[in-house]
Amino acid sequence: MISGVYRLRELSAAIASNPAQWRPIVFTNGCFDILHAGHVRYLQSAKALGRSLIVGLNSDASVQAIKPQQPGLPLRPIVPEDERAEVLAALKAVDAVVIFSESTATQLITTLKPDIYVKGGDYQIETLPEAPAVLASGGKISLIDIEVPSSTSAIVQRILQSRP
Repeated sequence: MISGVYRLRELSAAIASNPAQWRPIVFTNGCFDILHAGHVRYLQSAKALGRSLIVGLNSDASVQAIKPQQPGLPLRPIVPEDERAEVLAALKAVDAVVIFSESTATQLITTLKPDIYVKGGDYQIETLPEAPAVLASGGKISLIDIEVPSSTSAIVQRILQSRP
């Protein structure tokens, strides 16, 4: 097992055994396919809101389900889930990574009960599928401004356009 990458039950047990080490928990989720500066700044801003930052990482299967293949682009994710998890876990701002297979992180939120749920400022609380679970468990939702507008799809398109 890679340091900082947990199964849900292991992470839940770690939090229950030492809540002072973890809480307040900040939680976010996403694909994090090709890590870029926008991701790093977003995760740093999220971490600043609490004691620990837990990242729910979409599995390869869930990425394929939520990010349909675009014409001319490779099938997502480009980087396999284990490698994406390892890279995220190595970041200073990230305390734990847990891979999930569902299309939303609702089950993780219901189990972990984060104090603060974070998404990028391009989201709206009203349309977040995880919002009801966060609020039901007493958590708050915070939307973080996007400092570096970038995306994996845009990076891949630039790479493909640069080929002769």
